Amino acid sequence: MENAAGGGGPLSMMVMFALIFGVFYFLVIMPAKKQQKKKEAMIGALKKGDKVVTSGGIFGTIATVEEQTLLLKISENTKIRITKSAISGPVGTDGAPSEPV
Repeated sequence: MENAAGGGGPLSMMVMFALIFGVFYFLVIMPAKKQQKKKEAMIGALKKGDKVVTSGGIFGTIATVEEQTLLLKISENTKIRITKSAISGPVGTDGAPSEPV
Protein backbone atom coordinates (compact mmCIF):
# COMPACT_ATOMS: atom_id res chain seq x y z
CA MET A 1 0.00 0.00 0.00
CA GLU A 2 1.41 3.43 -0.95
CA ASN A 3 1.80 6.36 1.41
CA ALA A 4 -1.57 8.17 1.51
CA ALA A 5 0.07 11.53 2.25
CA GLY A 6 1.97 11.50 -1.07
CA GLY A 7 5.09 12.82 0.68
CA GLY A 8 7.37 12.44 -2.32
CA GLY A 9 11.11 12.15 -2.22
CA PRO A 10 13.90 14.29 -0.93
CA LEU A 11 13.90 16.37 -4.13
CA SER A 12 10.36 17.62 -3.52
CA MET A 13 11.29 18.52 0.08
CA MET A 14 14.28 20.55 -1.16
CA VAL A 15 12.09 22.34 -3.70
CA MET A 16 9.55 23.16 -0.96
CA PHE A 17 12.28 24.56 1.32
CA ALA A 18 13.69 26.60 -1.56
CA LEU A 19 10.26 28.10 -2.25
CA ILE A 20 9.73 28.94 1.41
CA PHE A 21 13.18 30.57 1.60
CA GLY A 22 12.48 32.52 -1.61
CA VAL A 23 9.23 33.92 -0.24
CA PHE A 24 10.88 34.73 3.08
CA TYR A 25 13.75 36.49 1.29
CA PHE A 26 11.49 38.71 -0.82
CA LEU A 27 9.07 39.54 2.00
CA VAL A 28 11.48 40.02 4.91
CA ILE A 29 15.18 40.14 4.08
CA MET A 30 15.14 42.33 0.96
CA PRO A 31 13.01 45.15 2.47
CA ALA A 32 15.16 45.13 5.63
CA LYS A 33 18.34 45.51 3.57
CA LYS A 34 16.79 48.38 1.62
CA GLN A 35 15.76 50.14 4.83
CA GLN A 36 19.24 49.65 6.32
CA LYS A 37 20.91 51.20 3.25
CA LYS A 38 18.51 54.15 3.43
CA LYS A 39 19.37 54.74 7.12
CA GLU A 40 23.12 54.48 6.44
CA ALA A 41 22.78 57.08 3.66
CA MET A 42 20.84 59.40 5.98
CA ILE A 43 23.46 59.04 8.73
CA GLY A 44 26.28 59.63 6.25
CA ALA A 45 24.66 62.87 5.10
CA LEU A 46 24.38 64.41 8.59
CA LYS A 47 26.13 67.74 9.04
CA LYS A 48 26.48 70.49 11.61
CA GLY A 49 23.23 72.37 12.16
CA ASP A 50 20.88 69.53 11.16
CA LYS A 51 17.94 68.99 13.49
CA VAL A 52 17.44 65.34 14.40
CA VAL A 53 15.62 63.04 16.78
CA THR A 54 17.33 60.09 18.48
CA SER A 55 15.91 56.61 18.84
CA GLY A 56 15.33 57.49 22.51
CA GLY A 57 13.13 60.45 21.53
CA ILE A 58 15.60 63.27 22.24
CA PHE A 59 15.35 66.22 19.86
CA GLY A 60 18.43 68.30 19.17
CA THR A 61 20.70 70.08 16.74
CA ILE A 62 24.01 68.61 15.62
CA ALA A 63 26.90 70.67 16.99
CA THR A 64 29.81 68.48 15.85
CA VAL A 65 30.12 65.46 13.55
CA GLU A 66 32.90 63.01 14.36
CA GLU A 67 33.92 59.60 12.98
CA GLN A 68 31.51 57.45 15.04
CA THR A 69 29.75 59.98 17.26
CA LEU A 70 27.86 63.26 17.19
CA LEU A 71 27.74 66.12 19.67
CA LEU A 72 24.05 66.94 19.95
CA LYS A 73 22.90 70.27 21.37
CA ILE A 74 19.63 69.63 23.19
CA SER A 75 19.26 73.00 24.95
CA GLU A 76 21.13 76.28 25.21
CA ASN A 77 23.83 75.00 27.58
CA THR A 78 23.46 71.23 27.22
CA LYS A 79 25.27 69.02 24.74
CA ILE A 80 25.42 65.23 24.70
CA ARG A 81 27.64 62.85 22.77
CA ILE A 82 25.79 60.02 21.04
CA THR A 83 26.66 57.38 18.46
CA LYS A 84 25.55 58.03 14.91
CA SER A 85 23.48 54.84 14.95
CA ALA A 86 21.30 56.34 17.70
CA ILE A 87 19.86 58.86 15.24
CA SER A 88 16.32 57.92 14.29
CA GLY A 89 15.88 60.56 11.63
CA PRO A 90 15.77 64.23 10.71
CA VAL A 91 13.25 66.66 12.13
CA GLY A 92 10.99 68.49 9.69
CA THR A 93 10.51 72.24 9.55
CA ASP A 94 7.40 71.97 11.75
CA GLY A 95 9.42 70.38 14.58
CA ALA A 96 7.98 66.91 14.08
CA PRO A 97 10.09 63.95 12.99
CA SER A 98 9.98 63.51 9.24
CA GLU A 99 9.47 60.10 7.67
CA PRO A 100 10.95 57.32 9.83
CA VAL A 101 13.97 55.51 8.48
